[in-house]
Amino acid sequence: MPGLIGKKIGMTSVFGADGKNIPCTVIEAGPCVVTQIRTVEKDGYAAVQLAYDEMSEKHASKALKGHFEKAGTTPKRKLVEFKADFEQELKLGDTLTVADIFEGVQFVDVVGTSKGKGFQGVVKRHGFAGVGGTTHGQHNRLRHPGSLGASSWPSRVFKGMRMAGHMGNERVTVFNLEVIKVMPENNLIVVKGSVPGAKGSYVIVED
Repeated sequence: MPGLIGKKIGMTSVFGADGKNIPCTVIEAGPCVVTQIRTVEKDGYAAVQLAYDEMSEKHASKALKGHFEKAGTTPKRKLVEFKADFEQELKLGDTLTVADIFEGVQFVDVVGTSKGKGFQGVVKRHGFAGVGGTTHGQHNRLRHPGSLGASSWPSRVFKGMRMAGHMGNERVTVFNLEVIKVMPENNLIVVKGSVPGAKGSYVIVED
């Protein structure tokens, strides 16, 4: 099984064996319920669908209620498919916990949605330095991008030019985060470093 759905709880720090203070992120991973199993014969690919986080029945559509009833579970808020062949080892309604997946695992990948920052300029979005000095009448260009391109040729701005625009609210994957601690009794996994997203946002933790 490659991973679980979880929720970012927040950040903390722990002291390592060498006495150094290590910044960590605490993630509640699971428990997740198997709600659908995809097969090559029926769907054209092999995968398992997991569901996480309880949801009130009054907020679930009839289609979703029927989908969860087939798996013998209550409605959930988050559904994610993990591609792999699990037909032999899993069945509908099985519950997977952090102890089942990450016990003994040293490194994980975490997928999340970064914080949305709205429309931002080039200094914040791309780390530009701005135009610089305020001499020669440059009183209003400190955070401007400066010149964008050439003159009569090519008479346009090339695609991919770093400019102001929408920043954040994107799917971000952080690879090879070290697993500091697994706490199965609380469904928690502590990883070294930061994880994309705000507190309480959904993340996917992959082995």
